[in-house]
Amino acid sequence: MLREPSELQIDSQGRIELPMSLLAEAGIAPEAALIAFSDGDGRIVLRRAEDAMRDLIERGQL
Repeated sequence: MLREPSELQIDSQGRIELPMSLLAEAGIAPEAALIAFSDGDGRIVLRRAEDAMRDLIERGQL
């Protein structure tokens, strides 16, 4: 389910802060291990590391 988007800023060191509500909606807990990768066309995907590794093992893709 896609909810209202949040506008974020990248700081001078390349960091962003994600709102807790966005993390909660995605099922990502504070201090969770994440995998980040580019999906092209200006998109960056964040996935829980455990989910990404499971998909990589079972399906051969993230």
